[in-house]
Amino acid sequence: MVPNTPLAWKIFIERRGLAQMTRGRASILVLISVGACAATAAVLAKDMATPFGGTTQISDSPKEVMDQAWQIVFRDYLDINGKYTPDHWRHLRRDILAKSYGTPKDAYDSIRGMLATLDDPYTRFLDPREFKEMQIDTSGELSGVGIQLSIDKQTKDLVVISPLDGSPASRAGVMPKDTIIAIDSKPTKGMSTEDAVKLIRGQAGTSVNLTLKRNGQSIEVKLIRERIELHAVEHKMNASPNGVKVGYIRLKQFTATATKDMRLALQDLEGKGAQGYVLDLRSNPGGLLMASVEIARQWLNEGTIVSTKTRDGIQDVKRANGHALTAKPLVVLVNEGSASASEILSGALQDNSRAVLVGQKTFGKGLVQSVRGLSDGSGMTVTIAKYLTPSGRDIHKHGIDPDVSVKMSEQEAQQLKRDDLGTRKDSQYRVAETTLLKQLQTANSLQKTYSPTSANLPAALPATTRSLETAPN
Repeated sequence: MVPNTPLAWKIFIERRGLAQMTRGRASILVLISVGACAATAAVLAKDMATPFGGTTQISDSPKEVMDQAWQIVFRDYLDINGKYTPDHWRHLRRDILAKSYGTPKDAYDSIRGMLATLDDPYTRFLDPREFKEMQIDTSGELSGVGIQLSIDKQTKDLVVISPLDGSPASRAGVMPKDTIIAIDSKPTKGMSTEDAVKLIRGQAGTSVNLTLKRNGQSIEVKLIRERIELHAVEHKMNASPNGVKVGYIRLKQFTATATKDMRLALQDLEGKGAQGYVLDLRSNPGGLLMASVEIARQWLNEGTIVSTKTRDGIQDVKRANGHALTAKPLVVLVNEGSASASEILSGALQDNSRAVLVGQKTFGKGLVQSVRGLSDGSGMTVTIAKYLTPSGRDIHKHGIDPDVSVKMSEQEAQQLKRDDLGTRKDSQYRVAETTLLKQLQTANSLQKTYSPTSANLPAALPATTRSLETAPN
């Protein structure tokens, strides 16, 4: 029996794929997603760090890697906490390069200490193993057991945010807010998400045992690892109580296939006569930036979609290109787990008055990270920009407020099954459908206006006149 799959209340998801990066060389790619600490936006940049002029001679590989990491911050870092100054950063460089390092691990610890002075959880160093683990293919597949993880900010416990639909974790009954207290009998107290991921991941077909704490009780769960295929888009045709055809589309993640999948879903629903749409972005943690832009272009015929702002000002603006696939009324469902790329799409549709947002305030993550490979196979992420909605809103830490606010109770979220999403059993969907029907009624009333090329006389007359014309003698 497939267990209930509740909606995630907060999504901090374990590292998402950053795609096919090789040592010393990587394709340009932008990822707007939820990272191990919180929602992030990331850029896989082709350029590598180059030696920074100075008096310290760099001869050994560890110091070269350290200097590369230092330069990336010096060149591109967007200070989000007021902890960075160029003078202090230069002083740090002199200190770290003046020391001797016996092993790469010693150098890595020094780099982590240097980055920690920024007090920015999204600017972090990854050793070669951690960096390789980030290179999960964004084609829509993941390896593992399908658990989204986070560290509770207050208790520092390792907690489950949500199991992926249809994953081994979901089938085994792992639930949101479960605390993972041990992995294969190894206690997780003080363990980072990176270390937890190392233990949980493994070759398909092998097993991992999790000890969970739920409502004060300890639960042992054995999971068999497998290759998990992620279907980014699900869609179906719903019928409202009065017979209106409502196209329901659930977009779960902005993967490399999401744009194509969305196009196919829209074409299928258009062909079946959908009169309006509900786009479900609830608990969508994000994904590829260009996927969010291209999907916005499928709904939006004109207008700005998103802009990014570095420490030097506005650097890039993405706009619609006049190739929207439909102009029919649209309602977008969002919640606290709708993050990053979901917020870009939601903000673009809301600011351009293309859609009505229904649900709860979104996650609120508007920072951009650059993901860089270093010369020894390690890597790092560094905050380089923030993104703004078309109206110039900075949604970081604020999120996007829905036009129609409707909260789902925690009890309903726990009881709602995956197949119940987008049905009459889903209270937020019911409000979204009602909102869509109101839009359709408004659109229909506007269409019933006088046309000078027709004999549409009643539509051209005031309401009082029409009532006189139709009154009985």
